[in-house]
Amino acid sequence: MNSITPVRGEIVIDERHLSYRDFGGTGRPLLALHGHLYEGETWGALAEALAPDWRVIAPDQRGHGDSDRASSYTRDDYVADAIALLDHLGLDQVVALGHSGGGITAYQLAARHPERVSAIVNVEGPVCDLDDGPSALSFVLSMPYTAPSKEELLASIGPLAPMLGDKLRATADGGWRLPFHPQDTVDSESATRGDHWADWTASTCPALFVLGRNSQVIPLDEGREIVAKRPNTHLAELDTDHFVHTADPEGFALAVKGFLATL
Repeated sequence: MNSITPVRGEIVIDERHLSYRDFGGTGRPLLALHGHLYEGETWGALAEALAPDWRVIAPDQRGHGDSDRASSYTRDDYVADAIALLDHLGLDQVVALGHSGGGITAYQLAARHPERVSAIVNVEGPVCDLDDGPSALSFVLSMPYTAPSKEELLASIGPLAPMLGDKLRATADGGWRLPFHPQDTVDSESATRGDHWADWTASTCPALFVLGRNSQVIPLDEGREIVAKRPNTHLAELDTDHFVHTADPEGFALAVKGFLATL
């Protein structure tokens, strides 16, 4: 592992604080966008693996982690936040990497601001979801956002406790909260739905699509179709579920590192 020194920063957008983790270094910049239920810190292992050649910058996206809740969670909102962060850091162009909903933001950023994105790494970011049923994350609505103690909050989230236990936040009144608001999360996930083929195929920069062979979100044949329909796009398949970067961090880092070496 390489030694890096992450720092925490924040910017203010329309009176709303957006927190980010800059994993540091003098390497080429890579913007890493997490998906729902996660936060910027999830990219720590990747940042270590890519240092010193790449400087990973990972925001806690709106409503996640240390970033403030927002009044809306549209696709345009997420893209605008990414541009605001790049402008704040003085970064003219980056590789845009994202998982799940963050993957959608990464390729929409490239589609709408092609001059700011030199390459895309889409990690299980869907391209087409026309399902009008309940949100896939509707189960979080049964969770309380806050609790008087950490122990009570952990008990209330049950099976998600191992995943979220180290991400809970203390509140100013002595209680504890989730690193996301349940209703915000459902609203945000619902906004990712739709046909995004035009955005996915709009850009021409090199791209890597990372697919979990046992994904709960993207079937294997659909993932391969996503790659086939966009020129200049490479495929990496790993024996994981949808959460590729946490299920196989070493395999994931190797796939990303191999792709970045071709740029």
